[in-house]
Amino acid sequence: MTAPIRVALVGAGDIGRGAHLPALLAHPQVELAAIVEPSPVQRALIDAPGVPVLDDAEQLLADESVTAWVVATPPWVTPGLVRLAVEHGRHVLAEKPIATSLAAAREAYGDLPPETAALLQVGFTYRHDPAIERLAELIADGALGDPLQVRVIVYDELDDPLDREHAERMRATLAHGLPVIHEGAHVADWLRVLLGPEELALEHAWSLRTDPALPADNLCGASLAHPAGHRIELEIGWLLPAPVAGEITVRGRGGCATIDVAAFSLRVESRAETAELVGAGDRTTRCFGRQLDRFVAHCRGERPTTPTGRPAVPLLADGLAALALSERLAEAMERGAPDRTAGGAGGPRDRPGAPAEATR
Repeated sequence: MTAPIRVALVGAGDIGRGAHLPALLAHPQVELAAIVEPSPVQRALIDAPGVPVLDDAEQLLADESVTAWVVATPPWVTPGLVRLAVEHGRHVLAEKPIATSLAAAREAYGDLPPETAALLQVGFTYRHDPAIERLAELIADGALGDPLQVRVIVYDELDDPLDREHAERMRATLAHGLPVIHEGAHVADWLRVLLGPEELALEHAWSLRTDPALPADNLCGASLAHPAGHRIELEIGWLLPAPVAGEITVRGRGGCATIDVAAFSLRVESRAETAELVGAGDRTTRCFGRQLDRFVAHCRGERPTTPTGRPAVPLLADGLAALALSERLAEAMERGAPDRTAGGAGGPRDRPGAPAEATR
């Protein structure tokens, strides 16, 4: 029987403690060797009896049997930790986005040798859901028609008066860029998985600040065009007082497919039939578990694929592509003007409180 992979969890905040930790503890091919968390407040919340808790990731380097790290840290912290790990030969599953900007990512990772960069798997968790993979199959097979209308709506991170600590943390994150930089990393990756790697033309973008006390606009949207003729509409928002239903909808002459983002259930409707796909268990447990399955395979040198035959493990190039699109969107949203090229000129709108380039 193959020995479990010894993995360290680096970062025990909400995502690390609430999603990665249960997945690591439950996986039959993983031994959780250590947790790294510098904050005494966060360390006090960790529930992993018998697992050593360290305050500095460099302490992990002394144990060469720990061959993989799961890095669940803010994007302004992640690059240094990823480099530390991969330069010492560790495999890394790093939460998205892998940096706060494309420039920061290129500076952090651009000089890595290909074999070192290949140790990094980017944590686009929800691309691993069966619903996303099935929808990608339907699009690739032409079952929904061609061209397509695609609509993605994501409104996460409520302004909950009963959880002020979370709300303040999201405000601090917003200071590093519009929601599209953070939430948009998933959205950009979904579009890449569903429609392929072709570059999208950005035709219109907007952003809105619902509370002048916020450090940046908290709602944003865009219209894009795919070279194959598909039309894409995006809406992304944070810190509203009530939930807004999130969805990925794809419409064409062959039918309509909708993923409920909250549950990642897929409903496909056509003239002939209506079908539904609902994955086992809750969305978080399912997706983090499937992501970890593929990370274990990646650590062992395997190259899993999706049902469409594409690589199932998102690598550095996927992380950079998501950042590039997210940043293009953010720049256009800040200007509130069209940007039809990948390198569209212009800077943020001249308005009070607009995020500066250096903070993204």
